[in-house]
Amino acid sequence: GMDRKQTTETLLCLSPAEVANLQEGTNFVRNKTTGKNFILYKQKGHWKACKNVCKHQGGLFVKDMEDLHGRSVKCTKHNWKLDVSSMKYINPPDSFCQDELVVEMDEENGLRLLELNPPNPWDSEPRTPDDLAFGEVQITYLTHACMDLKLGDKRMVFDPWLIGPAFARGWWLLHEPPCDWLERLCRADLIYISHMHSDHLSYPTLKKLSEKRPDVPIYVGDTERPVFWRLGQSGVQLTNVNVVPFGIWQQVDKNLRFMILMDGVHPEMDTCIIVEYKGHKILNTVDCTRPNGGRLPGKVALMMSDFAGGASGFPMTFSGGKFTEDWKATFIRTERRKLLNYKAQLVKDLQPRIYCPFAGYFVESHPSDKYIKETNVKNDPNQLNNLIRKISDVVTWTPRPGATLDLGRMLKDPTDSKGIVEPPEGTRIFKDSWDFGPYLDTLSAAVGDEIFLHASWIREYFTWAGFKGYNLVVRMIETDDDFKPFPGGYDYLVDFLDLSFPKERPSRQHPYEEIRSRVDVMRYVVKNGLLWDDLYIGFQTRLQRDPDVYHHLFWNHFQIKLPVTPPNWRSFLMHCG
Repeated sequence: GMDRKQTTETLLCLSPAEVANLQEGTNFVRNKTTGKNFILYKQKGHWKACKNVCKHQGGLFVKDMEDLHGRSVKCTKHNWKLDVSSMKYINPPDSFCQDELVVEMDEENGLRLLELNPPNPWDSEPRTPDDLAFGEVQITYLTHACMDLKLGDKRMVFDPWLIGPAFARGWWLLHEPPCDWLERLCRADLIYISHMHSDHLSYPTLKKLSEKRPDVPIYVGDTERPVFWRLGQSGVQLTNVNVVPFGIWQQVDKNLRFMILMDGVHPEMDTCIIVEYKGHKILNTVDCTRPNGGRLPGKVALMMSDFAGGASGFPMTFSGGKFTEDWKATFIRTERRKLLNYKAQLVKDLQPRIYCPFAGYFVESHPSDKYIKETNVKNDPNQLNNLIRKISDVVTWTPRPGATLDLGRMLKDPTDSKGIVEPPEGTRIFKDSWDFGPYLDTLSAAVGDEIFLHASWIREYFTWAGFKGYNLVVRMIETDDDFKPFPGGYDYLVDFLDLSFPKERPSRQHPYEEIRSRVDVMRYVVKNGLLWDDLYIGFQTRLQRDPDVYHHLFWNHFQIKLPVTPPNWRSFLMHCG
């Protein structure tokens, strides 16, 4: 346990002559051997340094042409800006700080860039892998991010979303799950839920499960915003939810343990997991943007991660300015390509024995979202797997619902024809119908709610939300399914500087956004005090902004930081009466 210590890794060495060539201010430097890029900032003999990797989504920084002081650099991926003199991100403001590297000078004025590496938590009490019998460890894919793992005599399930929509009504399952999915969930010894997004934490699915087995053991990471923050409201009875600290082995039995790790970009909500059985590791990075800050175990037996892209409202739901259909199509194509290359490179670097792309198998199947479905093209798992096989010798698995991978067989001989058992001939793989009715009825029931008879719900709601003191004016327009103004719906301005609700745009300089949202989803979200992910990631809004900048503080607040307790509408109605 205590023999592990921090190590120091040298990432770059510069000779005295190379150091003499560096200028005051920002320098972009590349290590020719490793191909890694760095930024060195020099100010009156003092140095600051970091990797040239944007913390948001791993983009490369270039010189920021608009910056006259030469202190800021701009990411080529989403135009995020970093002030390298302070290592703080300045656009969007108040987002993160860049991780710094240590700069060491020697007597001759040569320079070394060092990274301090704390010991990896999964290396504590290491276990040498034992041989696995055939049939001992079996991984069955159910749908989207849901895997059913048989580990000796224990069963573990990841992220069960098996019925209903996610993100209000925006995402539906692409695959038809095996018909025995509920029995599989009921016999689980552990269910891991990685984060609170509804394609991983599916209340419709958990409702079905809780009716049969309310005491099923569920494990979640100890995130700042609890995964089950709205369990009380959901009406789902689950009596055995366990919150687990990060980076510590949880021993299940003598052969099985697991460890939950946090995401480096969204530590307040995103997690991933390492499961170890008889010394063999299974790594599931789920949706993490930078799982565990980018430090992950290499050479695991099986790795699974998301791959598809298209899981955000950007840029499909935007219009005006540069957001033409051509621009969107090009952007989406380029982003998908980058994501594919990034995932392939990650797999190549980590060298798992087997890699499986998952957690991207959703479709915008509701007829009203035809435009999104046609625009929001996802990556093809086979394309990713082909790319991985081209650049590495990792074995890949494109999962089909009900297919089972036998880890013992695959590790012994990846060409074993029984290593992966496909679903029986004639099994329906893709869904061709979705039961929209009940879920849409629940949403539209909110439209006629008594709250909305009183225009003062608007002040009540935004006061409850608690976001203010920020120079932004937003126009909110309630619409029908086609984003045309809803007859008798509300159309109002919110000035977040002083949280006022003016009749027209204020005369001062202010950034402005126009948010059209489908009235059923908007009112459901307002009534229940839900996060705006349902609106934004669920493609239930259309956005226009002037100027075209991302207001991180605003969106971050409404997508992550809303109060955990819903608005008190009962008291509101009493006061209205």
